[in-house]
Amino acid sequence: MPISLTRRDDVAVLVLDRPEALNALSFAFLEEIADAFDTVPKMGVRALLIIGAGAKAFCAGADVKELRGRDAAQQRRGIERGQAIFARLDALPICSIAVVNGYAFGGGLELALAATFRLAGASAKLGFPEIKLGLIPGYGGTQRLPRVVGEARALELILTGRTLGAEEALRIGLVHRLAEGDPVEAGLAFARELTGYSLPVLALARSAVTRALDLPIHEGLKIEADAATFAFRTVDAEEGMAAFVEKRAPVFRDA
Repeated sequence: MPISLTRRDDVAVLVLDRPEALNALSFAFLEEIADAFDTVPKMGVRALLIIGAGAKAFCAGADVKELRGRDAAQQRRGIERGQAIFARLDALPICSIAVVNGYAFGGGLELALAATFRLAGASAKLGFPEIKLGLIPGYGGTQRLPRVVGEARALELILTGRTLGAEEALRIGLVHRLAEGDPVEAGLAFARELTGYSLPVLALARSAVTRALDLPIHEGLKIEADAATFAFRTVDAEEGMAAFVEKRAPVFRDA
């Protein structure tokens, strides 16, 4: 099976396992990824880690051979299906972490962009080469990339199709950190920085940030006020504040 979904402590680990095809996104492979995203919330985990099998690629993008010979309606349905699948990752109630080791091109980078966080190994190569094929990104790349790196950098990367290494990706904010050593262990170490906190409060914080991205700041402040008020009313907030006053570690109950 080209998908492996396992559990490591309180983290789900999703492995894209088509190394012979550089973990490319065939249509069938996309559906398996969709099934995995549907399964993760039922696992009782606190974070999701996504990696690519093999040393060469996280995900090299779409399976180009499958894209040829399709009429406009078929292309449209395929594009919208890919967008919907990646939106499921974006909408998961837990944080997700993509660890890019090797190539993350086209749809592979779009998958990583739909994750909450991105780490890059020393061998990472990231980019949107679609323009070189007479195409443009279609699984969310034109929308998520400028939200991450800004309009100017996004336009340059999409219109030139050039490839970034890990250091440049970190410098422009495309990835959050560099990952050293084994990608799984690097991802798990990052996840542990989050998983000890209250899941409802983590979700409120994410929502306050992401919902306000395209709003005027006064509207965003209203969203923040709502989310912060809800957070104060959680059992975990009372526990966190009590633990601070009592100089002890909090014990959160996700309530």
